[in-house]
Amino acid sequence: MNRFYGTKVFFVIISILIASQNTKAQYFGKNKPIYKNFKFDVYQTPNFEIYYYLKNDSLLNTLALTAEKWYDRHYQVFRDSIEERNPIILYDNHADFQQTTAISGTIGIGTGGVTEALKNRVVFPITETWQQTNHVLGHELVHAFQYNSLINGDSTSLNSVRNLPLWMVEGMAEYLSLGTYDYQTAMWMRDAVLNDNFPTLQDMTYYPSKYFPYRWGHAFWSFVGRTFGDSLINPIFKETAKRGYNYALLKYIGLTEQSFSTLWKSVYYDYFKKSLPDSVDNPNGSLILFERNAGQINISPSVSPDGRYVAFYSEKDLFSIDLYLAHAISGKIVRRLSSVVHQNEIDALNFIESAGTWSPDSKMFAFVGYSKGKAKLIIADAYEGKLVDEFYIPGVPSFNYPAWSPDGKTIVVSGLVNGNNDLYSVDIKTKKVTQLTHDPWCNIHPAWSADGTRIVFSTDKPSSTSKNGSTGYNLATYDVNTNQITVFDIFPGADNVNPMFSADGKSIFFLSNSDGYRNLYRYYLETGDVYRMTRILTGISGMTTLAPAMSVARENDEIVYSHFYKSKYSIYTADTTDFNPVKVDPYKVDFSASILPPVNRATSGLVDKNLANSNLPTLLVDSFKRVPFKPKFKLDYISNIGMGVSSSPYGTGMAGGVEMLFSDITGKNMLYTGLSLNGEIYDFGGQVAFLQQKKYLTWGITASHIPYSFGQYGIDTLHRTIDGNQVVIEDIQLIYFRMFETATGLLMYFPLSSTQRFELNSSIARYYYRSDIYSNYYIDGFFYGSERRKGEVPPGFWLQQSSAAYVFDNSDFGIASPMRGFRMRLQGSKTLGEFNYWGALADVRKYFFKKPFSFAIRGLYYGRFGSSIDNNVLYPLYIGYPWYVRGYDSNAFLDYGQSNTNVSVDQLTGDNIVVTNFEIRIPFTGPERLCLIKSGSLFTELALFADAGIAWSKDYKPSLKWQPTSLDDRTPFVSTGLSLRINLFGMMILEPYYAIPFQLGGLESARFGINFWPGW
Repeated sequence: MNRFYGTKVFFVIISILIASQNTKAQYFGKNKPIYKNFKFDVYQTPNFEIYYYLKNDSLLNTLALTAEKWYDRHYQVFRDSIEERNPIILYDNHADFQQTTAISGTIGIGTGGVTEALKNRVVFPITETWQQTNHVLGHELVHAFQYNSLINGDSTSLNSVRNLPLWMVEGMAEYLSLGTYDYQTAMWMRDAVLNDNFPTLQDMTYYPSKYFPYRWGHAFWSFVGRTFGDSLINPIFKETAKRGYNYALLKYIGLTEQSFSTLWKSVYYDYFKKSLPDSVDNPNGSLILFERNAGQINISPSVSPDGRYVAFYSEKDLFSIDLYLAHAISGKIVRRLSSVVHQNEIDALNFIESAGTWSPDSKMFAFVGYSKGKAKLIIADAYEGKLVDEFYIPGVPSFNYPAWSPDGKTIVVSGLVNGNNDLYSVDIKTKKVTQLTHDPWCNIHPAWSADGTRIVFSTDKPSSTSKNGSTGYNLATYDVNTNQITVFDIFPGADNVNPMFSADGKSIFFLSNSDGYRNLYRYYLETGDVYRMTRILTGISGMTTLAPAMSVARENDEIVYSHFYKSKYSIYTADTTDFNPVKVDPYKVDFSASILPPVNRATSGLVDKNLANSNLPTLLVDSFKRVPFKPKFKLDYISNIGMGVSSSPYGTGMAGGVEMLFSDITGKNMLYTGLSLNGEIYDFGGQVAFLQQKKYLTWGITASHIPYSFGQYGIDTLHRTIDGNQVVIEDIQLIYFRMFETATGLLMYFPLSSTQRFELNSSIARYYYRSDIYSNYYIDGFFYGSERRKGEVPPGFWLQQSSAAYVFDNSDFGIASPMRGFRMRLQGSKTLGEFNYWGALADVRKYFFKKPFSFAIRGLYYGRFGSSIDNNVLYPLYIGYPWYVRGYDSNAFLDYGQSNTNVSVDQLTGDNIVVTNFEIRIPFTGPERLCLIKSGSLFTELALFADAGIAWSKDYKPSLKWQPTSLDDRTPFVSTGLSLRINLFGMMILEPYYAIPFQLGGLESARFGINFWPGW
């Protein structure tokens, strides 16, 4: 029986190890918390089903009409309808959108919308302005048509997406939703020509991080449309999905990829070099923040009222975009202001389209973050870097563009409530909220006058004198005393944004694309005169069209602005004497510099023609209706693992399997099923899991039947009488064991924020066995016959396992391991049934990043307690794995031999373990700004390490000796060495290492090893 009991324990260990490997991905990691229970209604149109909870019928109807308008536009290009009504899942604001369950991944601040392929769902939020919302809707519906075209194509499928480079997919969505007039894409193109950095299509494909797919893909499709005609868009797209873009261009245009790239580049160089007023960009003022002292992206500058400091967003530390404070004159960075965010429960910073605001005494800085599913105003002491206050604005779940009043009492924000964007004022002390504007127009970028009597802002509301009804953003002022709003008719149809009062309150600085560029202008309120202050050939710009890119010091008119050049964003500071103002006609608008060449079209443009007609359909309203919400639980995904049949002397077997994933339309409920067969009918296994994602809680149940198999050879000698003669028969055996696990389980996740969660897991399982013995009989070396019979097996048993854990993780991952932040896991577990014991785990990790090094420290404790531990029936814990203490694998002790009889591999085992690790990590090959050696394909990380661990049990107490003096000693085992972690295209991490195990003789026993886990 001892033999079978050992077999039982072995199989239990194997099953527990398998389970632990499957859950290792969830050991740490950030969360996607769900703070709200969204109750969707359904608005049905001829071509769409809109899932919404918006309490604004007028806006909902406009969105529905706009969706139908986009459908008609895109249909004319694709010439392919979407047979069923396409689902659109609409969220009231970006904070709600970040909680969507329709998309499994994390939604970042920069994600405007997502279209997923399984159900062709278009998922996006209402944004601050209608222009943005309209563009996102049009962009994402292009993806819906793309997926529909590929999935239902004659010779294409969803797998055909692999043949499509990202620039082609996203650029097509940008072109069909923006057309050939776009000042931001034109700015990127001018920049490429000025700096002689115009890529080939191959460059765009292989270096998407260098050549932004949205902008360059937009320029590609615009060139195709203007040169060869919009009728070729769909054929080129479909042919690329089948055979690649080189074949598609050759077939429909008659040019190879190289020939096309050469033609494209020559046309752009000819046009921009002739149209640009100069060949060198010459920004006004002094360059203070750029790649060498900050990052490549330095955006949303906000200068303090006294002009001494500037707060800005930058990816200086490479892992994320953070908020920094710098001297406005020297550019010396003082501190990272957003450290208060990482130390508190803020899910994300709103850095894309929001600059912060200074207190009038230039001591505190307020900015916007997301927490608990709402926008939150965060106030930090700029000099101490400490959190002063943080609060939600009552009744305003989403807001942006904060502006601190000169008296220091209130902050005005642009708030989004039920789809309407208005200005709101909040009293900092009482938190009382006052709505300042009450209209259907979008009101953004508020800024105070120095005397506190007026607020200037941008709005898409037309002025009272506007004659052409053109769209765009106008300058407007709000009188605090009279509540009167005045809209100025300047540069009609242009985007006049980011306005700031001058120190004397007599003029307004603002940014405009009225001449096709993006420059700084000054408007004098008394005379109505407008002056162009800069003549920048690329542009004063943030990452989007509405991102604040300029700020004015309230006390002295010091101006800071973000300049786009060489595909990077740098910050300049200037005073009024640094500019050369040129008076311009306030009614003259010329967007020719925003045209994506060629200017003279070879064919008429379908896309531009359709975009020019902004009239919404009027006769479709009668066919719109509200219908009851139905979950529409459908098959999302099916995977056939394959099927095979084999035959051998030991029987006939089959192998194969299938996996299926079902979910409802909003992704709140998911069902997974998997079936597999690998051998005989006894080897049939299956699993079903149901997962529900609700407010504050994600829970799931699982049921499974899983066979585990193991074989071993044996030999037996039989004495038999055959035909009256005594013979000796050799029985060569193959003993085939199967352990069956039939289990059910419950799991629960309670995300407190993106960095904290509680986990609860419980399962109960029945383990039982089958043994088949295949005997081959030999007499005097000659085969005599074979037989299959059942062998003895141990009795079955039950195990019930439960665990509870608290997890914290705000770390940032580098090349192959975390590089910055903090991780902690505290866990308790209980096992009942055949084995009875408690488990306790504490795992704490800290990472410090000082470019180019990262310093990593880990401390881990794991212990088991209970009757099964006291009886020594469980396999002990072991610290010699390469993810704990490197250099002490079992082979190391075999090589070590008996030179020291006081050292044994058993001393690395016990019921309690403590492991400590220290590493100095150096990104070795990979991205240029992070790594020592630039590489576009080989991503590696060097690590100098020191590992230490100790294992002990009740009978063998721990001792802090450097070297054991007997086999009963349980002392620390220490090693040091060098490792190289290799990131294999994001699929796995390979870590060869060279370790020096000190307790095995030091350098004389140094050895190579390999690990297959990411760095801890």
